[in-house]
Amino acid sequence: MPRRRTGPPTSAEERLRTLGELTGQILERIRLQQARVELAAALQRQCLPTEIPPLPGLRVAGRYAPARDGLDIGGDWYDVFRMPDGSVGAAIGDVQGHDVEAAAYMGQVRTCLRAVAVATTDPAEVLRRTNDLLVSMGSELFVTCLFLRFEPATGELTVSRAGHIPAVWATTDGRCEVVMADGGLPLGIVSDEKYPSTHRLLTGKGAFVLLTDGVVEGPSYEIEDGLDRVAALVRAACGADPDTLATEVIKVADLTGHSDDAAVLVLTYDR
Repeated sequence: MPRRRTGPPTSAEERLRTLGELTGQILERIRLQQARVELAAALQRQCLPTEIPPLPGLRVAGRYAPARDGLDIGGDWYDVFRMPDGSVGAAIGDVQGHDVEAAAYMGQVRTCLRAVAVATTDPAEVLRRTNDLLVSMGSELFVTCLFLRFEPATGELTVSRAGHIPAVWATTDGRCEVVMADGGLPLGIVSDEKYPSTHRLLTGKGAFVLLTDGVVEGPSYEIEDGLDRVAALVRAACGADPDTLATEVIKVADLTGHSDDAAVLVLTYDR
């Protein structure tokens, strides 16, 4: 039976050339990925307040911790601002996904919330109109969000949630609560969604803490355990400086072994 003829063996020079081409392709992919990470990080920084202005009746501090592996950037954000009627608006949210697209979407959500708050300061209505705007944009992403309004003249706090985890509230006289109010679907899924609101009157001295699930949930923690841990911290330190409290709360993310990014917004008051 005749032997099948084979081509000449690949020379060392050809093998080195092939190895060089493959190495070049790998390095190019690394550079592209690094560029995406840097772009997402830049977009992330644009969506976090560089400085929180003085707000009537409140002292505010925020913290953000990126994901542990350095690649999952761009999902969590917070914002706080004065609204046209003199009240204070505050928001925290978590965009599905952690890449350049998520970071860009986060910026759109933040802009939509601020724009809608010019027309209405009711948290339920702010979320409803923002949701309809995001749905009309046709993105495949969605975002969980908690939006609150604080009225300095009366001390009234109104909160509405869109698929987001609860806030934590505590007072220096010993009250503490994980605010498990009803909410609606995350923003950007279906139009005409309704978002119920809860109201409370802030008296005395205390703190209201907004956070994302990266703070309280991870491989080492169930979300309920994380919320209990945060509640214990807020109960013990709700009369402290908000920067101190925010620093302590964001440390809970390290206990959970989180791989997600994490954000905290602390509002303290003394009436």
